[in-house]
Amino acid sequence: MTETRRRLAQELGVVVGFEEPRAGLEQYHTPAELAAHIVHVADLQGDVEGRTVVDLGSGTGMLSLGAALRGPDLVVGVELDPAALATARENERRVGTRTDVEWVRADATDPPLRRRERTTVLMNPPFGAQRGNEHADRAFLATAARLADVSYSVHNAGSREFVEAFAADEGGEVTHAFRAELELPHQFEFHSEAERVLDAEVFRIEWSHDA
Repeated sequence: MTETRRRLAQELGVVVGFEEPRAGLEQYHTPAELAAHIVHVADLQGDVEGRTVVDLGSGTGMLSLGAALRGPDLVVGVELDPAALATARENERRVGTRTDVEWVRADATDPPLRRRERTTVLMNPPFGAQRGNEHADRAFLATAARLADVSYSVHNAGSREFVEAFAADEGGEVTHAFRAELELPHQFEFHSEAERVLDAEVFRIEWSHDA
C-alpha cells in the first residue's frame, strides 16, 4: 500500500457506518481501506482533482469524503435514506474535508442532477441480493452512464462479463478492473455468520456522450 493511500485510509477511519442499516437497501459500510483504494486509483487517473465527483448511494459518506480529500471542484453525495445522510453530515465534520460536499436526498438511480463536463461517479451500489431488488447495480450503472464521463463501481465477483456488456451497450468501455474484498458484519437477522468476507471487483468505465 502506498503512503498516500495509507494516509487516506487513516483519515477515513473516523467515518462511522449505519446506526440502523436497512436490509432492503443493502446498506453495508464501505471499508475505509477499500474507499481509499478506489479514490487513490481514481486520483492517479486524473479522475478526481478539479472535477465534479458524484457518489451514487452515498450511504454515510465514505466514498464522498474520500474524494473530497483529494481536491475535486465539487462533491455530491446522493442518498435516499435521511438517517444515513444525517450520519454523513456528521462524518463530514469528523473528517474535516477542504472541499464542501452537497448531500442530496434522492433515489440514486434517478437523481435530480444534470450531466456536467468532467464528472466522475464513484459508487458501491447494492448487488441486488435481496428479493425485489434484483439487478439493482444495473440501474446504478445506467445512471452513471447518463451523468458521468468516467465511473468507478464495486460489484460482486464474477461480474466482469455483465459490466463489460452493459458498458458496451451504453457506449462505454471498461478500462481498469481490480479485485477487492468487502467485510460484511453480522447486522441482519438472516446473517448466519459473525462476519463474512465477500469477494468483489471494482471497474473503471469511460462513458461516451457523442452526439
